[in-house]
Amino acid sequence: MSDKKVRPFGMRDKLGYMFGDFGNDFFFILVAAFLMVFYTDIFGLNPAAVGVLFAIARLWDAVADVAWGRFIDTRKAGKNGKFRPWILRMSFPLVFTGILMFVYIPGQSEGFYLAYAYVTYIVWGTLYSTVNIPYGSMASVITADPVERTALSSWRTAGMQMAGLVINVVGPMILFVNNKADADRFLLAALIFGGLAIACYLACYNLTTERIVMDETNKQKLNLNTTMKGLLKNKPLMVFLVAALSFMIVFMLIGTVNVYLFKDYFENAKALSMVGLLQALAVFVAMPFVGPLVKKFGKKEVASGGLLVAAVIYGILYLLPNITATTFIAILAVAMIGYGIFNLVVWAFVTDVIDYHEYLTGLREDATVYSIYSMARKIGQAVAGGVGGAAIAAAGYNPKLAEQTSETLSGIHTLGTLVPALTFALVFLIMVFLYPLNKKRTVQLAEDLAAKRAERK
Repeated sequence: MSDKKVRPFGMRDKLGYMFGDFGNDFFFILVAAFLMVFYTDIFGLNPAAVGVLFAIARLWDAVADVAWGRFIDTRKAGKNGKFRPWILRMSFPLVFTGILMFVYIPGQSEGFYLAYAYVTYIVWGTLYSTVNIPYGSMASVITADPVERTALSSWRTAGMQMAGLVINVVGPMILFVNNKADADRFLLAALIFGGLAIACYLACYNLTTERIVMDETNKQKLNLNTTMKGLLKNKPLMVFLVAALSFMIVFMLIGTVNVYLFKDYFENAKALSMVGLLQALAVFVAMPFVGPLVKKFGKKEVASGGLLVAAVIYGILYLLPNITATTFIAILAVAMIGYGIFNLVVWAFVTDVIDYHEYLTGLREDATVYSIYSMARKIGQAVAGGVGGAAIAAAGYNPKLAEQTSETLSGIHTLGTLVPALTFALVFLIMVFLYPLNKKRTVQLAEDLAAKRAERK
């Protein structure tokens, strides 16, 4: 380890790390929540075709994540760190491509729009990997303390929720005119959010510090075979990947289906603003309690409790099909607190499994392990995109109809309530019965790693 003195971990790092995800999610949440309706209602594409695009793009992104993670781990740390410089370098082309996704050229054929969607969406997703992989990997080198890492995870989630607050609350007010998607408004939103994203990336770069720097003179040469053996033996990683993939599928599906649920089932697209507001507020309400709860009970225990709450509430919403949009949103807020708690600690799970990989192999491969997790998220997004588009199409959604049929509306309601209930219940069971790193074992892991690092110095 390097003996270079650096300032202690503190609020500056938390804010800087928060800004990183704030920047990421200006486009990520915009894409997750509204790109499907942009493609169906403005480009005029079939939702099933859009689902295929989402699936293909996300699967490609999963490959890009691992390739970029491996590339990052072969680079030496510079004076500004190993990960931070890549955030600075790649943020500008990422944002530019994100804006291009929302450019509408009138009068073109459906084939043109589909091809344009493929090119811009896949290029944006690839560039997203070049920023997100170093950003996510950086958490494990900012601090080695488990509680401080939980704080980083919470602040990262706060950044995501702040972006979600802006996009989900302000977005529908900008994007829809008379309950219809408007092409010019979508481009305007992309330009605004793109400028804000760049400002956030710059803040992340300038406020964070990488403290854990491996001594390159004693560093083992990276060996793919050794890495793969270590990954396969890493039970916490394997179990967490399954849980994270399942969670990402339902999380993305909720975002996709909610647009149609409120636009068509409740006939109130503007209500999405209230959903976005409460989703952000739920996380901010839970945030002050997560740190103390994790310190007392552990990450696994707290996250599992949140998942159980979300599963129960979505089940209740499924059994109440005739309530108003206002009542639906009020009940939904409780579920948002539940899965918001899981989101607040999820990134701290990632740093734990990175540590466990080092414990097993002696190799510090932050970006490689993080990229494996990111790959699982991308596969989840691919499945959610494919299943979401196919499910909405199977429900009979037709963008050319002024009103959808009652069968279609019922199908959309089921997609937005029962499916999340069952999936959250599944993730809860995985975390409770299969994930091995409870509070006691996580603390012991940190102590064992500290001892091993001291021996290598």
